[in-house]
Amino acid sequence: MHTTRTARRHRRTLQVTGAGAVAVLALSACSDSSAKSGSSGSSGSSSSSKVSGTVTVFAAASLKESFTALGRQFEKEHPGTKVTFSFGGSDSLAASITGGAPADVFASASPKTMKIVTDAGDASGTPATFVRNQLEIATLPGNPDKVSSLKDLTKSDLKVVLCAKEVPCGAAAQKALDAAGLKLTPVSYEQDVKAALTKVELKEADAAVVYKTDVHAAGGKVEGVEFPESADAINDYPIVQLKDTKNAGTAQAFIALVRSAQGQKVLSGAGFLKP
Repeated sequence: MHTTRTARRHRRTLQVTGAGAVAVLALSACSDSSAKSGSSGSSGSSSSSKVSGTVTVFAAASLKESFTALGRQFEKEHPGTKVTFSFGGSDSLAASITGGAPADVFASASPKTMKIVTDAGDASGTPATFVRNQLEIATLPGNPDKVSSLKDLTKSDLKVVLCAKEVPCGAAAQKALDAAGLKLTPVSYEQDVKAALTKVELKEADAAVVYKTDVHAAGGKVEGVEFPESADAINDYPIVQLKDTKNAGTAQAFIALVRSAQGQKVLSGAGFLKP
């Protein structure tokens, strides 16, 4: 009899335990579902708030006009965002990034200067070429010195300006000169392409080797002269999100705009070649 009561108590305990386990499992499932729903909601809200805040873009000087236009377009498409730019020689910008300067995106005028950043481990993902650029000679309006070729720049009475050799436009100019078998001693080497162009605009130089896009942006302040050797020195422009970005979603969105059909239209209009 005692054994029977014990067995009954044992069965009741098992039933209660079983019911408790079912309740716990149900609660757990409910809680898990609620957590998932909460996480899904928060993920949705983070996804909608991804494109917000400020994005800082370090970009080659030759991108100034087109990127400034794209920055305005980006801010208009994403109210509440702000795009800030630092334009300059790609080598200087790369050195700033590897030195710890805060930035979200880097757009360089050559793979060589981009490599400085990727080799230092400061890029997030693989850089993508988004445009290409070709050299042109910028002369004074009306081309008073009748410059018609790269060889004409070697005349001793001409004041010619080049970009520094470590800057992409300077490296490309040297490549073109080598292709033509020419030697040229400029009156100065400038730290970026805009500085080289400004020397001609201010009539401090007779000519400069710059990009077609810079001649285009200068309007009537200079005249452009094409030369065949420029085909041997076309620069690819890569863009990448930086590893230490504090605003990855907005950085990605800006890069997406640059690479979109919309962005490419602005860049093509500025004289850039398709990638």
